[in-house]
Amino acid sequence: MTNFDQIIDRTTSDSVKYDARKAVFGREDVTPLWVADMDFPVPDAVSKALIERAKHPVFGYTLHSDSMFEAMQDWFLKRHNWVIAQKEIIMCPGVVPSMHAAILALSEPGDKVIVQPPVYPPFFSAVTETKRELLLNPLVIKDKQYQIDFDHLEQCAAQGAKLLLLCSPHNPVGRVWLNEELEKLLDIARRYDLIIISDEIHADLVFPHYQHTALATLTDDVSIVSVVSPSKTFNIAGLGLSCLVSKNIEHRKAIKKVFEEWHMSACNPFSIVAFEAAYRNGADWLDDLMEYLAQTKLDVEAFFEKNLPAIKVFEAQGTYLLWLDCRSLNMTDSELKSFFIDKAKLGLNTGLSFGESGSGFMRLNIAAPRVVIMKALNDLKLAFDKRTSV
Repeated sequence: MTNFDQIIDRTTSDSVKYDARKAVFGREDVTPLWVADMDFPVPDAVSKALIERAKHPVFGYTLHSDSMFEAMQDWFLKRHNWVIAQKEIIMCPGVVPSMHAAILALSEPGDKVIVQPPVYPPFFSAVTETKRELLLNPLVIKDKQYQIDFDHLEQCAAQGAKLLLLCSPHNPVGRVWLNEELEKLLDIARRYDLIIISDEIHADLVFPHYQHTALATLTDDVSIVSVVSPSKTFNIAGLGLSCLVSKNIEHRKAIKKVFEEWHMSACNPFSIVAFEAAYRNGADWLDDLMEYLAQTKLDVEAFFEKNLPAIKVFEAQGTYLLWLDCRSLNMTDSELKSFFIDKAKLGLNTGLSFGESGSGFMRLNIAAPRVVIMKALNDLKLAFDKRTSV
């Protein structure tokens, strides 16, 4: 069983999370709880597979083996009841490039693309950098959780939108969409001929009492391009391998053409080995991880409720990212950012980076040893105690 309490020094590994602190936060002494990777060791099966591959002295051009595809197909069948044919899979060199490729392949410059903020920042840039027009369909807070504004979504679709970018489970607000919500989404897509690009890279990171549904399992008559990857699940984002899955042969051809024009390969031998090992042998590790994260989440929620009730924690149904509502502190976004960095010495993502509707929020990554997370919260409390005593 993996020791998730083990503290691993990542400052020696060119880690973005740690070694970019000076560039991102202006100082190196913050506890980094921002970028979405984990401070946990990968499954032993992944490490062993990489070491074994490294023993072979040649690292030439590499194929995607049938065994690799089978490992992925078996995983999604067992975990998500999703039958994926090998021909439906496009291997991609990372999630963000795959989103850009899909947008370029399936729309034209000037086409409208719906995005639902607050959301992962590359959703915005993938639209604007490809010269498409952003249509914002902000999520709304109702009954203490974020929900899709379906009336407004339909208004967006009626404007002639070509694509909808869905984040499922949602980053940063942690929603795992219900089947009835996904069905409403599909109904709108069906009536307005919307293509949905569904980012499901957090699909395996779902807490007890919630269940992720792969959008593609709910319909055969809506064009869906699903984005999947073991990168978040098994903490191998640095290896940069993901997949697009589509039943539409013309869409697959168009997406492959984009990658061919870029001359961008998804054939790194180490990425492929880790991809297969994770999907084939990572189930027990993932189960242990989610048990550990679930307890951390409970501890964090209890800490805020007892010690910092002015900050409200939205219930995270999935992901290892907590969305903190700091609006009652009556700070500007600049003041909030400065307080966390300079007073509490914590490096979190500002809510504003996820869109204007993220103003007044912060995103907390809890995928670190629990002692690190709880120390960070105590540092935050001490900073607040000093602020209120002045």
